[in-house]
Amino acid sequence: MTNTVLLECVDGVATITLNRPAQLNALSVEMMEDLHQTVRAVRADSGTKVIVVTGAGEHFMAGGDLNDFARQLHLDAPARLVAFRAMIERHINPTVETMQSLPQPIVAKVRGACAGFGLSLMLGCDLAVCADNTKFTTAYASIGLPADGGMSYLLPRAVGARKAMELLLLGDRFDAGEAQRLGLVNRVVPQDALDAEVAALVERLKHGPRGTYAEIKRLVAASFDAKLESQLQSEAEAFARCSASPDFDEGIKAFLGKRKAVFGGC
Repeated sequence: MTNTVLLECVDGVATITLNRPAQLNALSVEMMEDLHQTVRAVRADSGTKVIVVTGAGEHFMAGGDLNDFARQLHLDAPARLVAFRAMIERHINPTVETMQSLPQPIVAKVRGACAGFGLSLMLGCDLAVCADNTKFTTAYASIGLPADGGMSYLLPRAVGARKAMELLLLGDRFDAGEAQRLGLVNRVVPQDALDAEVAALVERLKHGPRGTYAEIKRLVAASFDAKLESQLQSEAEAFARCSASPDFDEGIKAFLGKRKAVFGGC
């Protein structure tokens, strides 16, 4: 693994940093491989309570590295088809699938450029906090591509099919305020307040009921494809599992005792 993606694990918080600041953290083939390995490493660490995804420097991610793409232009059409499909299936898809399977809350800390796969990556996180200087675009159609990284799955679920079509077909840039209005980000803060805002949010999540968070993520993810009857049953089962946990005991006792709960993460 190279250093295009950094992983820092401190006190239950795993911070994944996209680390090509001179290239606005554009996604190179090396970074695809590193990101996949990094996400797998996080999944293997049972001590992780919260995950933060961010970019080094002044930007989150400005999409794919077009210089890497250009190096494939010498291939004829059949060979290029094979090369790009293999790249997506080998690195991008497993990364997205692994991220979606993680039980921990994932927080995106976003500033500067957030385009293409960067937007897909942000959408794949559970919560997103962005600086007020952030600029967004799907970007794909401007270079003759449709989408990757789960964009065509995640974006319609966030903004609806009609708006997703507009954002993908036209590829217009939009600002942080519009992203919040559309429901793409949870909070917009001044640039100099971004680190503190995310740190406070992470600290809150870190001390929450880990098992409950995992159940919430499973329920929400399943809800889009489930019928009401099956979703109600899933809720009943998740509710029952959590009710049998020490965190439920603590939550009830803390509420009745008018004190803050101290969850053990069970």
